[in-house]
Amino acid sequence: MNVTKQARGVRFRETGGPEVLKVENVEVLSPGPGEVRMQVKAVGLNRVDTVFRSSGVFPEAALFPSQIGYEASGVIESVGDNVVDFKVGDRVSVLPAFSNRQYGTYGDLILVPAYALVPFPKNLSFEEAASIWTTFIVAYGMLVDSSNIQPGQMVLINAASSSVGLSAIQIAKMQGAIPIALTTSAFKKEALIEAGAKHVVVTKEEDVVSRIQQITAGKGADVILDAVGGQQFHLLVKSAATHGKIYAYGMLEDLGTYPTADVVVKKLTIAGYDMIDQILMNQDKIQAATKFIIAGLESKKLRPVVAKAFAFNDVADAHRYLERNQQIGKVVLTV
Repeated sequence: MNVTKQARGVRFRETGGPEVLKVENVEVLSPGPGEVRMQVKAVGLNRVDTVFRSSGVFPEAALFPSQIGYEASGVIESVGDNVVDFKVGDRVSVLPAFSNRQYGTYGDLILVPAYALVPFPKNLSFEEAASIWTTFIVAYGMLVDSSNIQPGQMVLINAASSSVGLSAIQIAKMQGAIPIALTTSAFKKEALIEAGAKHVVVTKEEDVVSRIQQITAGKGADVILDAVGGQQFHLLVKSAATHGKIYAYGMLEDLGTYPTADVVVKKLTIAGYDMIDQILMNQDKIQAATKFIIAGLESKKLRPVVAKAFAFNDVADAHRYLERNQQIGKVVLTV
C-alpha cells in the first residue's frame, strides 16, 4: 500500500545566489493517477536551474517554497493508477517535460509524471542517465529536427564544452556532418577533440572569422549553434555560409552588435530555439527525439559527458561550480 514518506528535498524560499538552496526534510505523497514515486540515484543540473533560482521566473514564476530541477535517474519505488508502461523496480531517467510548480527532481525520493519517464540503456551509469535529455534534446532539435543537417555540412558550435555543445558535437558527427568547436580556453581543446570535434578554434587566441574561412575553404559554416550571444555574435554571422542558419539557444552574454548587412547579403536564417515549444509540446516530436537519442546511446555513438559529481547535500556548491562556466560537460548530484 502506498503511503506518504519522509525524504530529503531541495527547496528555496526566496530568489538569490546558491546559498538560498536548502536541503530540507519533506513529505513525498503517494503517487496519484499517472504518477510514479522514484528513488533518485543522480540529479542532472542545468543552466535553467540557476536562472530559476536567481530570478524565480523560468518559464513560470516560482511558488515558494519552490521545488527545482528537471532531470534525474533512479528506480521506480511505487506507481499510481493508470500507469501501464512502468512498474516497481524499473530503472528510468526523467525528461524535462513539466513545471517546477508541480514537480522537481532535486530530492532522494520524488514524484514525477509517468509521461516524463524513459528507460535508459544498461550501458549507462545513473550519473550518465541523469545527464541525457536536456542536452541531447536541445542539440537534436536544432541539428536534426529543425535544420536536418546532412553529411559533409559544416556545423559551428559556440560554447562547445557545455553539455549541449558536447551533445551537438556527437550528433553532428553521428549524422556525418563536420563539427567545429569554439572555446575560450586552450585547456579544453583536447577534450573537445576527444568528444568528436573535427576542428577546435580557441577564440581568445585565434581570429575566428579567418579560421572558419580557412576550415570551410571560404564557404563558411552551414549551421551555427550559439549559447552565448553578446560581442561574439557578429563574428558568428561573418563565419556563416550563404543561406546559413544560426540558432540562438542561450544568452551567457546579452549585449552585442547586429551585423545587418551580412545577414541580408548572406540571406541568413536566425532563430531563437527553445525545446519546450519546439519539441516537448509535440508528442510525435518527443517520440522521434527519444528514439533517435536512445539509438545513439545504445550504439555508443552518443554518450553523456559528466564533468563533476557533487554529493546531494553540496547542492549550493554544485550551483557555484556550474555558474563559473569552467566545466566540460554535465554537473550532477549523486544521491
